[in-house]
Amino acid sequence: MSANIHTVISPAIHYWGTPVVLISSENEDGTSNIAPMSSAWWLGHTCVLGLAAESKTTQNILRTNQCVLNLPSDSMGEYVNKLADTTGSSSVSAFKISAGYKFVKDKWTKAGLHPQPSSFVNPPRVAECPVQMECQVVSSNKLMSDAPDRHGFILAIEVRVLRVHILQNLRMEGYPNRVDPDKWRPLIMSFQEFYGLTDRKLTMSSLSRVNEEQYRPIAKSDVKKFPGDDDDQIAAAEGGA
Repeated sequence: MSANIHTVISPAIHYWGTPVVLISSENEDGTSNIAPMSSAWWLGHTCVLGLAAESKTTQNILRTNQCVLNLPSDSMGEYVNKLADTTGSSSVSAFKISAGYKFVKDKWTKAGLHPQPSSFVNPPRVAECPVQMECQVVSSNKLMSDAPDRHGFILAIEVRVLRVHILQNLRMEGYPNRVDPDKWRPLIMSFQEFYGLTDRKLTMSSLSRVNEEQYRPIAKSDVKKFPGDDDDQIAAAEGGA
């Protein structure tokens, strides 16, 4: 059969390739939990997280309305692997038991990661991650409403990014609030395997001609002020990269 002929398949999962995120959240006793996931996407200062309703991370986020989204680089796969089959729930579900998950209370020690204090939220940042985003919950929606027996198994949680912390060497020279995409190398998950980006642009993007600052008014409210709203001005005043 020719390779350029489309065929019909039914993948069990649709992980077409998205950045890995280490989510830090606060447990009931004030300790913190870290969990890897890759069902996340951003628009403006909003991020949508796809999470299982039963997970400890989901429960923590919905209880506290806070989390930190830590983005590992493509060199951090070993840290993610140490967390991948762990759960912060002492009561492990039958599914997770069958998949080899085990309860781990102190995931920081398990993964060899270190916490950093956050500015606006209680959960700490992951020091080893080049990018860290402090977030607050905006809303939560149950998915699969068209399947009554599965409705609510998975949630889409909308969060607002309050503050971004980034390694200095990832900032674009001459721009106080831009990330240099030639330097940022996220860890990508595609169908449960780790990948990275190439070390060069594949082709010129027509959208690259648009000044990124033109998008800022979309994310900044005219009627409500949020923590971190002035970080763009602070960064500019401090002299940028």
